[in-house]
Amino acid sequence: MTEKDIQIEDEETKKEAPVNDADKEAEKNVSEKASADTQEEEEQDSLEKAQKEIEELKTQLLYKAAEFDNYRKRTLKERAELILNGGEKFITAVLPIIDDMERAIDNGEKTDDPEVLREGMILIHQKFMKTLEAQGVTKIDTENADFDTDVHEAVAMVPGMGDDKKGKVIDCLQQGYKLNDKVIRHAKVAVGQ
Repeated sequence: MTEKDIQIEDEETKKEAPVNDADKEAEKNVSEKASADTQEEEEQDSLEKAQKEIEELKTQLLYKAAEFDNYRKRTLKERAELILNGGEKFITAVLPIIDDMERAIDNGEKTDDPEVLREGMILIHQKFMKTLEAQGVTKIDTENADFDTDVHEAVAMVPGMGDDKKGKVIDCLQQGYKLNDKVIRHAKVAVGQ
Protein backbone atom coordinates (compact mmCIF):
# COMPACT_ATOMS: atom_id res chain seq x y z
CA MET A 1 0.00 0.00 0.00
CA THR A 2 1.21 3.34 -0.90
CA GLU A 3 0.87 6.65 0.76
CA LYS A 4 -1.85 7.61 -1.61
CA ASP A 5 -3.89 4.54 -0.71
CA ILE A 6 -3.47 5.29 2.96
CA GLN A 7 -4.70 8.88 2.47
CA ILE A 8 -7.73 7.68 0.54
CA GLU A 9 -8.51 5.16 3.21
CA ASP A 10 -8.21 7.87 5.90
CA GLU A 11 -10.60 10.09 4.00
CA GLU A 12 -13.10 7.26 3.66
CA THR A 13 -12.92 6.55 7.42
CA LYS A 14 -13.52 10.20 8.09
CA LYS A 15 -16.55 10.12 5.86
CA GLU A 16 -17.80 6.99 7.63
CA ALA A 17 -17.10 8.45 11.05
CA PRO A 18 -20.03 10.88 11.00
CA VAL A 19 -22.28 8.01 10.10
CA ASN A 20 -20.80 6.00 12.95
CA ASP A 21 -21.29 8.97 15.27
CA ALA A 22 -24.94 9.16 14.23
CA ASP A 23 -25.28 5.46 14.92
CA LYS A 24 -23.53 5.87 18.21
CA GLU A 25 -25.80 8.82 19.06
CA ALA A 26 -28.85 6.75 18.22
CA GLU A 27 -27.56 3.85 20.26
CA LYS A 28 -26.83 6.24 23.10
CA ASN A 29 -30.37 7.64 22.93
CA VAL A 30 -31.83 4.15 22.91
CA SER A 31 -29.70 3.09 25.87
CA GLU A 32 -30.56 6.33 27.73
CA LYS A 33 -34.25 5.69 27.06
CA ALA A 34 -33.91 2.14 28.28
CA SER A 35 -31.98 3.38 31.30
CA ALA A 36 -34.61 6.07 31.94
CA ASP A 37 -37.38 3.46 31.62
CA THR A 38 -35.54 1.16 34.02
CA GLN A 39 -34.96 4.03 36.42
CA GLU A 40 -38.63 5.03 36.18
CA GLU A 41 -39.68 1.42 36.87
CA GLU A 42 -37.32 1.29 39.87
CA GLU A 43 -38.75 4.57 41.17
CA GLN A 44 -42.26 3.24 40.68
CA ASP A 45 -41.33 0.00 42.49
CA SER A 46 -39.78 1.91 45.38
CA LEU A 47 -42.85 4.19 45.49
CA GLU A 48 -45.13 1.15 45.65
CA LYS A 49 -42.96 -0.36 48.39
CA ALA A 50 -43.11 2.89 50.36
CA GLN A 51 -46.90 3.06 49.97
CA LYS A 52 -47.25 -0.54 51.14
CA GLU A 53 -45.02 0.20 54.13
CA ILE A 54 -47.10 3.30 54.93
CA GLU A 55 -50.29 1.22 54.83
CA GLU A 56 -48.74 -1.40 57.13
CA LEU A 57 -47.62 1.31 59.56
CA LYS A 58 -51.09 2.88 59.52
CA THR A 59 -52.63 -0.51 60.33
CA GLN A 60 -50.16 -1.06 63.15
CA LEU A 61 -50.89 2.41 64.51
CA LEU A 62 -54.62 1.74 64.51
CA TYR A 63 -54.12 -1.57 66.34
CA LYS A 64 -51.84 0.06 68.92
CA ALA A 65 -54.27 2.96 69.44
CA ALA A 66 -57.15 0.53 69.96
CA GLU A 67 -55.05 -1.59 72.29
CA PHE A 68 -54.06 1.47 74.35
CA ASP A 69 -57.68 2.64 74.51
CA ASN A 70 -58.73 -0.80 75.80
CA TYR A 71 -55.90 -0.71 78.37
CA ARG A 72 -56.98 2.76 79.54
CA LYS A 73 -60.62 1.68 79.90
CA ARG A 74 -59.61 -1.48 81.76
CA THR A 75 -57.39 0.41 84.23
CA LEU A 76 -60.11 3.00 84.86
CA LYS A 77 -62.59 0.22 85.57
CA GLU A 78 -60.14 -1.56 87.88
CA ARG A 79 -59.38 1.69 89.69
CA ALA A 80 -63.07 2.46 90.21
CA GLU A 81 -63.60 -1.07 91.49
CA LEU A 82 -60.63 -0.75 93.85
CA ILE A 83 -61.96 2.53 95.25
CA LEU A 84 -65.41 1.03 95.67
CA ASN A 85 -64.28 -2.24 97.26
CA GLY A 86 -60.83 -1.29 98.58
CA GLY A 87 -61.87 -1.46 102.24
CA GLU A 88 -63.23 -5.00 101.93
CA LYS A 89 -60.08 -6.60 103.39
CA PHE A 90 -60.11 -4.25 106.35
CA ILE A 91 -63.83 -4.65 106.99
CA THR A 92 -63.58 -8.46 107.02
CA ALA A 93 -60.69 -8.16 109.52
CA VAL A 94 -62.77 -5.91 111.83
CA LEU A 95 -66.00 -7.96 111.73
CA PRO A 96 -64.82 -10.51 114.36
CA ILE A 97 -64.09 -7.62 116.73
CA ILE A 98 -67.62 -6.31 116.27
CA ASP A 99 -68.86 -9.82 117.10
CA ASP A 100 -66.75 -9.76 120.30
CA MET A 101 -68.20 -6.36 121.26
CA GLU A 102 -71.75 -7.62 120.75
CA ARG A 103 -71.02 -10.67 122.93
CA ALA A 104 -69.52 -8.38 125.60
CA ILE A 105 -72.64 -6.21 125.56
CA ASP A 106 -74.89 -9.28 125.89
CA ASN A 107 -72.76 -10.70 128.74
CA GLY A 108 -72.58 -7.26 130.40
CA GLU A 109 -76.29 -7.46 131.11
CA LYS A 110 -75.78 -10.78 132.94
CA THR A 111 -73.13 -9.52 135.38
CA ASP A 112 -72.87 -6.65 137.81
CA ASP A 113 -69.09 -6.93 138.28
CA PRO A 114 -67.42 -3.93 136.60
CA GLU A 115 -64.03 -5.66 136.67
CA VAL A 116 -65.28 -8.42 134.35
CA LEU A 117 -66.58 -5.78 131.93
CA ARG A 118 -63.26 -3.95 132.10
CA GLU A 119 -61.30 -7.12 131.32
CA GLY A 120 -63.58 -7.85 128.36
CA MET A 121 -63.08 -4.34 126.98
CA ILE A 122 -59.30 -4.62 127.40
CA LEU A 123 -59.26 -7.93 125.52
CA ILE A 124 -61.39 -6.48 122.71
CA HIS A 125 -59.13 -3.42 122.52
CA GLN A 126 -56.00 -5.61 122.32
CA LYS A 127 -57.57 -7.73 119.59
CA PHE A 128 -58.54 -4.59 117.67
CA MET A 129 -55.01 -3.16 117.93
CA LYS A 130 -53.51 -6.46 116.68
CA THR A 131 -55.92 -6.39 113.74
CA LEU A 132 -54.90 -2.81 112.92
CA GLU A 133 -51.21 -3.74 113.12
CA ALA A 134 -51.85 -6.64 110.73
CA GLN A 135 -53.34 -4.09 108.30
CA GLY A 136 -50.23 -1.87 108.58
CA VAL A 137 -51.53 0.64 111.16
CA THR A 138 -49.11 1.50 113.99
CA LYS A 139 -49.18 3.95 116.88
CA ILE A 140 -46.84 6.93 116.87
CA ASP A 141 -44.50 6.76 119.85
CA THR A 142 -44.88 9.76 122.16
CA GLU A 143 -43.52 8.55 125.51
CA ASN A 144 -40.32 10.50 126.34
CA ALA A 145 -39.92 11.33 122.65
CA ASP A 146 -38.35 14.44 121.16
CA PHE A 147 -40.93 16.72 119.56
CA ASP A 148 -41.00 15.96 115.81
CA THR A 149 -43.23 18.05 113.54
CA ASP A 150 -43.43 15.18 111.05
CA VAL A 151 -45.41 13.01 113.47
CA HIS A 152 -46.46 15.29 116.35
CA GLU A 153 -48.79 18.27 116.56
CA ALA A 154 -48.15 20.62 119.49
CA VAL A 155 -51.42 21.72 121.07
CA ALA A 156 -49.88 23.06 124.29
CA MET A 157 -46.55 24.37 125.55
CA VAL A 158 -45.76 23.54 129.20
CA PRO A 159 -43.37 26.07 130.80
CA GLY A 160 -41.09 25.44 133.80
CA MET A 161 -40.40 21.75 133.20
CA GLY A 162 -36.62 22.13 133.32
CA ASP A 163 -33.92 21.95 130.68
CA ASP A 164 -34.06 18.17 130.39
CA LYS A 165 -37.75 18.35 129.32
CA LYS A 166 -37.28 21.24 126.89
CA GLY A 167 -38.40 20.20 123.38
CA LYS A 168 -39.68 16.84 124.69
CA VAL A 169 -43.21 15.46 124.60
CA ILE A 170 -44.68 15.86 128.10
CA ASP A 171 -48.15 14.46 127.52
CA CYS A 172 -50.11 12.88 124.66
CA LEU A 173 -53.63 14.28 124.39
CA GLN A 174 -54.64 12.25 121.33
CA GLN A 175 -52.80 9.24 119.94
CA GLY A 176 -51.42 9.48 116.39
CA TYR A 177 -51.24 6.67 113.83
CA LYS A 178 -49.25 5.68 110.75
CA LEU A 179 -50.38 3.49 107.90
CA ASN A 180 -47.39 1.77 106.28
CA ASP A 181 -45.00 4.54 107.46
CA LYS A 182 -47.34 7.31 106.27
CA VAL A 183 -48.81 9.51 108.99
CA ILE A 184 -52.60 9.29 108.81
CA ARG A 185 -53.16 11.23 112.06
CA HIS A 186 -50.60 13.33 113.91
CA ALA A 187 -50.27 12.76 117.66
CA LYS A 188 -51.59 15.78 119.59
CA VAL A 189 -49.07 16.47 122.33
CA ALA A 190 -48.04 18.92 125.03
CA VAL A 191 -44.40 19.98 124.67
CA GLY A 192 -41.98 21.17 127.38
CA GLN A 193 -40.80 24.75 127.05
